[in-house]
Amino acid sequence: MADRQDVAASIGARLRRLRTASGRSLASVAEAVGISSSALSQIETGAMQPSVNRLIEIVAELGAPVSAIFDDHDVLQPQALAAGTSEPIPGVHVSVPDDATAPVLGQGVVYRRLTPVALEGIDLFETTYPPGTSSSVDGAMLVHAGYEMGSVVTGILVFEFTEGMVELGPGGSLAFWATRPHRVVNPSADATAVAIWLTLRDRA
Repeated sequence: MADRQDVAASIGARLRRLRTASGRSLASVAEAVGISSSALSQIETGAMQPSVNRLIEIVAELGAPVSAIFDDHDVLQPQALAAGTSEPIPGVHVSVPDDATAPVLGQGVVYRRLTPVALEGIDLFETTYPPGTSSSVDGAMLVHAGYEMGSVVTGILVFEFTEGMVELGPGGSLAFWATRPHRVVNPSADATAVAIWLTLRDRA
């Protein structure tokens, strides 16, 4: 089982492969997402863990889905099996969750892909927000392509928008265009929050 440091390094390595495959320089990508080349380099080497917002911004700038960081492929290959995935019956893909290999982002937020194989145009994740964490440390809101739908499984999450905020507990759900600025916050001082997220990327 890989430890968290190994997972951070593997995420960074995959981001670097995606960047080099796209023909983009470190400096151009860093400038586009508003960080220094040094910061992006540290993310690519695993020395720094990006926030949820930052990770999504980087992969979007590279024209890739968030699910690309889970696979050792330069481009999305819908039929390529990820590590830990099997095909016991032809056409039936099965994976066993391994929390040690789930990407741990800034503040300890965990993203775990819920599909055994990458699905073109779709991202399905389980997200875990420890007490007091958020999708961005500096309060910045995220804007990206696609349509998002989420449901809280445990704990409480606050979804911040420029027009206001929505608080959801277990069983609560919401949906919105991801082009609307948004931020996710776990306001609790002692309870972890878990949610399931579906993003349809090919929607305007």
